Amino acid sequence: MRPVTTFIVSPTMPPALAPLKELAYNYWWCWHNDAIELFRRIDTSLWEEVHHNPVALLARLSHKRLEQLAERVEFVNSLAEVYEKFKAYMEGNGWWSDRQQHPGYIAYFCAEFGIHESFSSYSGGLGVLAGDHLKSASDMGLPLVGVGLLYQEGYFRQYLTQNGWQNEQYLEVDFYSLPLTMVTKPDGTPLTISVDMPLGKCHAQIWRLNVGRVPLYLLDTNTPLNELDLLRDLTDRLYGGTTDTRIAQELMLGIGGMRALEALGIEPSTVHINEGHAAFALLERTRSFMQKHQLSFEEALRITQSTSVFTTHTPVPAGNEVFYHDVLQPYFEAGMADLGLTWNQFIMLGAQADPKNEEGFSMTVLGLHCAAYRNGVSKLHGNVARTMWHKVWSDFPVNEVPISAITNGVHAETWVASELGELYDRYLGPQWRTKPHLEESWSSVDAIPNMELWRVHQRRREQLVIGAREHILSKHSASLTQEQASRIHECLDPDVLTIGFARRFASYKRADLIMRDMDRLTKILSNEDRPVQIVMAGKSHPRDGEGKNLIQGVHLKIKEHGLEHRVVFLEDYDMNVARLMVRGCDVWLNTPRKPYEASGTSGMKAVLNGVIHCSILDGWWAEAYDGENGFAIGRGEVFDPSEQDDADAATLYDVIEHGIVASFYDIGKSRIPERWLALMKYSIRTNAWRFSAIRMVNDYANNAYQFAIETYQTMIADSGKAAREVVAFFTRIESAWPQVSIADVTAHGTSGAYVGKNIQVSASIHLGELSPADVIVQAVYGKVDSKGEINPASTTEMKQLEIKDGTSFYNGEYTCLESGVQGCTVRVMPRHSTLVNLADSHKVVYATN
Repeated sequence: MRPVTTFIVSPTMPPALAPLKELAYNYWWCWHNDAIELFRRIDTSLWEEVHHNPVALLARLSHKRLEQLAERVEFVNSLAEVYEKFKAYMEGNGWWSDRQQHPGYIAYFCAEFGIHESFSSYSGGLGVLAGDHLKSASDMGLPLVGVGLLYQEGYFRQYLTQNGWQNEQYLEVDFYSLPLTMVTKPDGTPLTISVDMPLGKCHAQIWRLNVGRVPLYLLDTNTPLNELDLLRDLTDRLYGGTTDTRIAQELMLGIGGMRALEALGIEPSTVHINEGHAAFALLERTRSFMQKHQLSFEEALRITQSTSVFTTHTPVPAGNEVFYHDVLQPYFEAGMADLGLTWNQFIMLGAQADPKNEEGFSMTVLGLHCAAYRNGVSKLHGNVARTMWHKVWSDFPVNEVPISAITNGVHAETWVASELGELYDRYLGPQWRTKPHLEESWSSVDAIPNMELWRVHQRRREQLVIGAREHILSKHSASLTQEQASRIHECLDPDVLTIGFARRFASYKRADLIMRDMDRLTKILSNEDRPVQIVMAGKSHPRDGEGKNLIQGVHLKIKEHGLEHRVVFLEDYDMNVARLMVRGCDVWLNTPRKPYEASGTSGMKAVLNGVIHCSILDGWWAEAYDGENGFAIGRGEVFDPSEQDDADAATLYDVIEHGIVASFYDIGKSRIPERWLALMKYSIRTNAWRFSAIRMVNDYANNAYQFAIETYQTMIADSGKAAREVVAFFTRIESAWPQVSIADVTAHGTSGAYVGKNIQVSASIHLGELSPADVIVQAVYGKVDSKGEINPASTTEMKQLEIKDGTSFYNGEYTCLESGVQGCTVRVMPRHSTLVNLADSHKVVYATN
């Protein structure tokens, strides 16, 4: 039965409580504990019932209850204090805006955003990272806007059968009970955009969600403008549906997202694509430049490339989305004319080399082709990504593939426990909140008295145990007998060393590694003098049968060995469960198969809370571990997978027994584990600042955003004059490049060479129709490996000495830095001021023997 008309009914708020609604409609509250406590005090049980959603909380309150709150002087005073703090934050500029030279919006695209558990628009680490990115940009005062999709059913709720098999439940989300505001036109009707699909135009309305100072705009296709159910249902589920659903969602996210910004009057100077799902935005941005400035595709693409950022997140090949050409083609047939491309030219954008030899159109490769600022999410992942995508720059050595690394970070105020935050306030001062990315902000952590730190940590472990029991009961209360419920109240012990493991259950993450030898694990857990317990959580993708088998295997092993009191699995892992665990465990365990963990951020959240990290040397831990600030499983070795699993499991048990357990239970006269507390403090001091999301966003701002913003102003001036000049330059390079050659390379000073000796390199270069200003000439030098290659290679620019008879003579110098077999050569590449990376010219000539 459909209504004739619809309208929204809002709760009537007494004047004294009016600021509550404004606070509820900005997720600023979710990283400020005084605001969280304010909402919790309104009705503790209802707060839990509405999943910590203040909008739903206020909507469910009776008018009588609101009037009672308005009459409570202490509540109204607390509200006034929180609201004053909120207004001061919103009206402030943030420290980044004070130093910004060139104003311009940054548009940050992602398929998921994990802001808070009350907003189910995330599946895991990628989304939570995106949420922390927005929060940090807000704190800094960065002019950033988020762009995503609004999912009617969000991501699935997980529940396990009695034998441990994962089932998925999708619940419809009431957008009007969330801090969302539909964007409307002056006449009050929804502001909409449309994207052409094979089934016809797909329309989307735009919602706004406020994350502090940062607006997040979300597209929703559930609008009457879409007459077909398939179009209306497009944004139903995150990562749901068929391949066609995924293509259509990604078209709406990328192309629709750019059109939404245009409809909103927002012209981004920089676009940041967070993972390949949104890479179609770069094509729409290019089309927009073509139309606005009357440019060719190649000219417009130069603007897009020099002002866009692309972040790749996965070293797992299957995680990089690829669409078969014949499946993708119907979605772009109509748009080819707008881009001025043939189908073969189009599919080249998603190919590393020849599309005929590749599986399909890669969204990651599209992002790499269309953005000049590219990065992996840890130092190790940067290395892995350069190897994975070397074919895109096949004429250059792997170490020169232009994919850098900006290691992920986490938003401190979101993840630090309130009790620990108060302790930090007393002994570190406010700097840990305002400048968490500075080493000096954490330098006084040793000043925290051991007894105070230990008491806070013990309380957090107690809260984890109580919270875990309550969580299990809440998921199974209807099916539990009184005896079963009683046993759940006995599971876990608040005084026992607690290991946490929570992540997506994918095979490469090896959630069952710790259960490889159940006899040995049982012995460790059941030690009467030094017992251990484990809290686990995580979801598997609905279509990942192997991941579901992993969850079931863990569940069955716990039962088979009677370890239910020592090992618990918390169903339906979300940000609420994550906070409970990263704040209350003693050790955070991570056991990926190297090198498939791109970064990992849950461990970063844990170390902020004094939880000790124990991990394979992969992802962020490969650069964080210094030998003393946590525990490493192995030394970073990689060999046959089955042998690797056996070796890593054996090493893990040794680390737990002889490292973790021995240190944790080393209690002296003070009756507290002094050695463990020293480790906690050292871990905090060495990791907290380095893996702050503020540091991460600051790295993006310093290494990409500010340069891209400056370049944007140059590239669009005079209707894209600079872009036309760049294309003209490379057209000339393309024509003249076959004439470029190198001769007479000579290294002077190699006889009797020693470390510290200077080597002079000379060469004669024939440039044909090009001038010396068009190129850069480099001496390439370094150690020669067993294959006769200079690896790794270093470079130094050579200077032109003279031109004679059309030949340019160059000379350069470098210093021998290490002993052994060394070699050098010379190369020539095009040089242009708009090139962010020389390898992006895709042209190089090396000297030959």
